[in-house]
Amino acid sequence: MTREAFLERVRQATQAGRAYRVAPQGEVTPTTGYVGGGDDVCASFAAEANAVGGQARVVADFDAARLLLSEWLQEKRPASALVWRHDLLAKLRLGELLAELGIAQLDYETLSAMPREARRTTTFAADVGITTADFAIAETGTLAVFARPGQERLASLSPPCHIAVVERRQILPDLFDLFAKLDEAGHDELPSNLTLITGPSKTGDIELQLTTGVHGPGDWRVIVVDGS
Repeated sequence: MTREAFLERVRQATQAGRAYRVAPQGEVTPTTGYVGGGDDVCASFAAEANAVGGQARVVADFDAARLLLSEWLQEKRPASALVWRHDLLAKLRLGELLAELGIAQLDYETLSAMPREARRTTTFAADVGITTADFAIAETGTLAVFARPGQERLASLSPPCHIAVVERRQILPDLFDLFAKLDEAGHDELPSNLTLITGPSKTGDIELQLTTGVHGPGDWRVIVVDGS
């Protein structure tokens, strides 16, 4: 089956399923349901991220972002931080900040130099993960995170606290815009893994008891650098 035929079957099934819930208003198009990110994507993202149980703050510039990150790290008092190798984090002078606070920096180079078992043990013992994201979605307060060497998905999944720093230019109004970006880049450029993160990890059992932090970080924070 070709990709086009597969997608057409999905569209047909989606339209048929809607008949049992709501009646479509007019023709169903590829952008039906588009919400957008409001007048200020930074404020919209932060509001949605807070609404799903995260902590998101909008700051004016990287100096303010570094100060807020320092406050959060002093609050958490981690022994080690699993960090990405990324230009945006370099703007925060992240290595210097961690050294000032006495926090061991676990980055790609540090972990790669360790024996396999020691690397695994050290990675899963990290108290906090510090990353950025490829994109952020204002509509839902979601981070879209690609996995690459030096930007491993474990940094956002295994530590009990995940802190992300994003800029205005990374924020897309709607989830539709993310799929458009991926389509524009081409399928050959897709990463091995794309993770969509909306709030701290949550799970529910058969008794409808919601539990936070079981399968991932229970503490999820985002610093949004407005820079406008």
